[in-house]
Amino acid sequence: MAEATDDRLRLLIERVERLEEEKKGIGDDIRDVYAEAKAVGYDTKIMRQVVKLRKMRPDDRAEQDAILETYRAALGLL
Repeated sequence: MAEATDDRLRLLIERVERLEEEKKGIGDDIRDVYAEAKAVGYDTKIMRQVVKLRKMRPDDRAEQDAILETYRAALGLL
């Protein structure tokens, strides 16, 4: 029984290692895309914010926008 458990654990660990390597590769690819965008003149900070906003649910995004506008108005930034 212990040997089967050891094999299962080893397989799970190897699977996690493969996924971590894939994740690193994807991270490198994302960095390359941002570098390409920067090279042609896009603001990568703004791009990252847009990506973050697009991940949000529309009602969460609307709520965040409303709060931001309230804060900006309170601070005279409009």
